[in-house]
Amino acid sequence: MRFQTPLVPAVLIRRYKRFLADARLEDGREITAHCANPGSMMGLADPGMRIWLEPNDDPKKKLKFGWRLVEHDGGDFTGVDTSVPNRALKAALMAGEVPGLEYPEVRPEVKYGENSRIDFLLSDGDRRAFVEVKSVTLSRQPGFAEFPDSVTARGLKHLGELSAVAQAGDRAVMLYLVQRTDCDRVGIAGDIDPAYAAGLAQARAAGVEVLAFDCRISPEEIELGKPLPFVTG
Repeated sequence: MRFQTPLVPAVLIRRYKRFLADARLEDGREITAHCANPGSMMGLADPGMRIWLEPNDDPKKKLKFGWRLVEHDGGDFTGVDTSVPNRALKAALMAGEVPGLEYPEVRPEVKYGENSRIDFLLSDGDRRAFVEVKSVTLSRQPGFAEFPDSVTARGLKHLGELSAVAQAGDRAVMLYLVQRTDCDRVGIAGDIDPAYAAGLAQARAAGVEVLAFDCRISPEEIELGKPLPFVTG
């Protein structure tokens, strides 16, 4: 998925009110950008970090920049926009490029459960696969990505609904998409959200599958990468 407009580099001044960030552009201007990430962004919102912003000229948008990436020392990137994984994954699913999820019919945002929408409902005419996607951006140990970065009651609810899908006979998949280029494995941050960790264990026991992939990230685009091992315990 290519960014709609070329990203521009900036230095983070502060992130606040969850969805706002002040940054300084290379020409010295200080601007406010939209931050499309409701999580804690632990380790990704420290003042002075080099970040990448997407400009826009949409008259309907109050903020003219959106925060898309953090650039780490060594040239690695983390994608901070939680809406990006679904867009990148949709393109890969439509092209049949997601190992284990090659289905001819791909439908995003389908209602299911109790007032929920599954990220993707896949079908081959015989069996359906319900796929829930979570963006993973936290890393507290070198090479190891973790989800979640804050307590997620919504994520726990999704696990319960996926369990019901599996028990009803359909395929249920929890897919963790790691928006980092510096991690080669992923697991659950049970110390941050013990209820979610317990809920995932129960969901897997009920038949929910777990898949994980990384992303190829640059200031030009974000694309689905390779499968990653999911670490338990």
